[in-house]
Amino acid sequence: MLQPIVRMPFFLFFVFSMLAVFSVAQAAVTVDCGKNSVSVRWVDVNSQVDPYLLRLGDCPPTQVSVNPQGSEAVFYAEFLTCNIRRLVTTNEIRFETEITSPTLSKSTSFYYPVACVYERKEDWVPPLYGPLLFHTHGQGDLAFGMALMKDDFSDVATTTTFSLGSMIPIAASVAQQNHQPLILLLDECFASTTPELAPDSPVYPLITNKGCLVDSKNANSKFLPRNQLSEIRLSLQAFKFATGEDVYLHCRLVAWEPRDLDSGNKACQYDRTSSRWVLVDDPSQSSLCSCCDTNCQGRKKRGITADSTAVNSVLGPLVII
Repeated sequence: MLQPIVRMPFFLFFVFSMLAVFSVAQAAVTVDCGKNSVSVRWVDVNSQVDPYLLRLGDCPPTQVSVNPQGSEAVFYAEFLTCNIRRLVTTNEIRFETEITSPTLSKSTSFYYPVACVYERKEDWVPPLYGPLLFHTHGQGDLAFGMALMKDDFSDVATTTTFSLGSMIPIAASVAQQNHQPLILLLDECFASTTPELAPDSPVYPLITNKGCLVDSKNANSKFLPRNQLSEIRLSLQAFKFATGEDVYLHCRLVAWEPRDLDSGNKACQYDRTSSRWVLVDDPSQSSLCSCCDTNCQGRKKRGITADSTAVNSVLGPLVII
């Protein structure tokens, strides 16, 4: 269990105090750190900022009210959501994000950092559902998630250590509230030794070229049959990459119209028996995968954009021995 940085009777500590109130651009911002979540209240008596445009990380307000006395936006987010970042040091565990209004002009832009800090105990290890192991993102009325699973996919994995050559079960899903049915695809996945990709980060390609499981050409990695369109299952063969080190899987999840698959929105794997690429969801349309060895290009569909239906997710750390 995490302990507060300062010796206070309450469990959590927000950077400067238990409950912090600041005035930013004529607005008052109140941040309250909970056990596994953060609540933020933004109040603007001058109504200079449209509260509906505000974002906590990548999440919109939980509640908005506008009246003659001013505007108010309330956010509630668990540490597993809204792209809240976790930073771990020798002594601290810090969860941080920011409130922004991305569509404002530079002259009236709004940016306010939000952080909750905890004391790190000596025996602390990342929890199974920590934001690096099970990462969930809200995109409008879509919520994407990704997790390591048990071999039979009956539950979340109880270990993050895999022997070389064994299979690593992974499941990703998208929850769709008040949205047309969409199919979930893995646009790309790379393994790296860092939780954030940088130009000099060592990478091992798993899925590239807009949905081509390139690791299936030389290993036993494969997509598994779907139980539902909103979920995709992947069985990766543990690869020889950074053996014994922490490994992070960086994947891009895309939700798309299931009846409108194309060469840029697909799930393909290589069938070594027939020496050809196969479309997992409809082998009769495997011609969509013919570009996997060259360069795949897709098209945007009206009403569905990459920004509104795709997220980047990080899974890990896991260790291959």
